[in-house]
Amino acid sequence: MTDGTPARDVKEAARGKYAPVRMDESEILRRGLAAFAELGYAATTMRELARRLEVSHNFINERYGSKWNFWCAVVDFGLRDTQSALDRLLAESRDDGERLRNVVVALYRVAANASGMNRLLSDESTRDSDRLDYLHQRFIKPFWDSIEPTVDRLMAAGRIPRTPAHILYFAVTAPALALAQDPIAERLNPAAALVTERDRNDMADALSGLVLRGLLPPSPGETVDA
Repeated sequence: MTDGTPARDVKEAARGKYAPVRMDESEILRRGLAAFAELGYAATTMRELARRLEVSHNFINERYGSKWNFWCAVVDFGLRDTQSALDRLLAESRDDGERLRNVVVALYRVAANASGMNRLLSDESTRDSDRLDYLHQRFIKPFWDSIEPTVDRLMAAGRIPRTPAHILYFAVTAPALALAQDPIAERLNPAAALVTERDRNDMADALSGLVLRGLLPPSPGETVDA
């Protein structure tokens, strides 16, 4: 620079409070989700977010108010429409067996194709925190509340084993969370590094099929699609 001001300082100044950010809100949230999923909440610093978003160090505070508020916005973005789509499946299914199968298959497909959100959920589920409270309020409880009546009826009918709610929750959701474990999947099967969206759906369907065959075997005379 001819005036002696470092180029970096000029670039940062251009990103001041009122400078436009040339990035869609959805892209901001996608990059934020990728950062939180990869690094975890504590290690995702404001400076690291600014670097990944290519914005000023104060951008998150100026736009969202705090890192916590930005994390909440990222979670809302990552989980948008998920429960409403599951609710539609519940409403459209003909019986409880089909209802549970359809929801589990759909849940696994979402998990396979949204590995960042899946990884964040898996990571935060191991910590007793306000973030887990938020996830429980916004997604986990609404999801479980929506399928619990179906599960209760299936248990009463002897279709699935009677077991505590949290054990059944783990049986349904834990394999889906495992779909975010790409590094170990690639070590077990190098071809997993080259998966397409269709491959991810096939992988999700294969895993949900395994889970459902153990959890909800077909009743006598019932035909279930493979």
